[in-house]
Amino acid sequence: MQRITIAKGDGIGPEIMDATLQIIKAAGAQLEYDEIEVGEKVYLSGNTSGIAKESWDTIIRNKVFLKAPITTPQGGGYKSLNVTTRKFLGLYSNVRPCISLYPFVTTKHPEMDIVIIRENEEDLYAGIEHQQTDEVVQCLKLISRPGCEKIIRYAFEYAKVYGRKKVTCFTKDNIMKQTDGLFHQVFDEIATEYPEIENEHWIIDIGAAKMSDTPEAFDVIVTLNLYGDVISDIAAQIAGSVGLAGSANIGEECAMFEAIHGSAPRRAGQNMANPSGLLEGAVMMLNHIGQTEVAEKVQNAWLKTIEDGIHTYDIYNEGISTQKVGTKEFAQAVINNLGQNPSLLKSVKFAKDAVLNLPKYVRKPAANKELVGVDLFVHWNGTDPNELAEMMQNINTENRHLSMITNRGIKVWPDGFQETFCTDHWRCRFKPTEGKVLHKNDIITLLSGALDAKIDVIKTENLYEFDGKLGYSLGQGQ
Repeated sequence: MQRITIAKGDGIGPEIMDATLQIIKAAGAQLEYDEIEVGEKVYLSGNTSGIAKESWDTIIRNKVFLKAPITTPQGGGYKSLNVTTRKFLGLYSNVRPCISLYPFVTTKHPEMDIVIIRENEEDLYAGIEHQQTDEVVQCLKLISRPGCEKIIRYAFEYAKVYGRKKVTCFTKDNIMKQTDGLFHQVFDEIATEYPEIENEHWIIDIGAAKMSDTPEAFDVIVTLNLYGDVISDIAAQIAGSVGLAGSANIGEECAMFEAIHGSAPRRAGQNMANPSGLLEGAVMMLNHIGQTEVAEKVQNAWLKTIEDGIHTYDIYNEGISTQKVGTKEFAQAVINNLGQNPSLLKSVKFAKDAVLNLPKYVRKPAANKELVGVDLFVHWNGTDPNELAEMMQNINTENRHLSMITNRGIKVWPDGFQETFCTDHWRCRFKPTEGKVLHKNDIITLLSGALDAKIDVIKTENLYEFDGKLGYSLGQGQ
């Protein structure tokens, strides 16, 4: 008997959780539940994280968490509980299968069968944002080598264990050469360890376009957090409906399973909601905890129900569907089909004891790190970069010189274009004078000079080389 944590959530959450638990219990799932409260009621009680400390204790003790959708109140500094849970528990891998159920669920892509594996902890979802000037805010995109290695290895191991033939990497490393460039580099490194699995890389924009048009060209897709969030919803929708897709969030110690859709408060309490997304999450959970036979029984009964045309309102289609049912009636139909397989849709056979070989991350030897410059970010309300350059040059010393000024990443000095629109946020790059070495004390001297000159420095960023390789981006147009 496996003890898990459940949360019924908000909106349609309680209805679809009750339906899901009813189905898996009828299928013979060996489970005991500890229920916790998360979401809107907790937020509005004054807890900005949406979850109490005792609830964390329960999740960590049981290791497995089945969660219905929740509502995050707008405004007020409330943080996404989904993001918080994934990061606190180290749930680095988000796994979202998207498969066509044609012809029983309307789709333009009858042969679609892809799995999107999304990095879950890093990228812009670190949520580190600052307003720096009157006109500019920033969001930091953080990518780590351990984060890249863990998610990419997970994708290849998933493909290996589940008999997938190809892993595709999506990045935007033609623009973000440091962050997305690292992800692509690690993908190429790890791909060499799996010669039996085809690998390829696409730039995210054309890759997403190709996936939307020809999803059958893809098998497993691995990508960064933001891109994965976007394309997994697109993939679920073009497969038939976002309401049919489940999601697994896997870490080294804990795991969380959920539907990918929201709490749909307008449909709450009306016995209308489709429980399929959460049920698919529960099937993934059953596989995860080793109750493979139960997972198979539930999945095949669900496929048979879809094939029988017994559909909730969101996928009901006159001429294809045979019966429009509510949440409770759909759950009962799945229960009635337990032990049966679909006739036209492909029945599932889950591999028993499917174990992914996921070794602990081993830190690489430290590179030779050399300070080669510094960027001073300045809040200045002027419009002429030449005027700012003159001010910044006045704080030069013999050890360093102003080499470039950018505005929103575009080089505006020297040799900038008059047509370039500038905000009040300027990056002033100082490099060592030829033959000189830059030290951190030189940066302090620069900042002191800026303070004396009443120049508003809002941020600094040290520029490094690692084993002789640039560890920073050039200015656009440089």
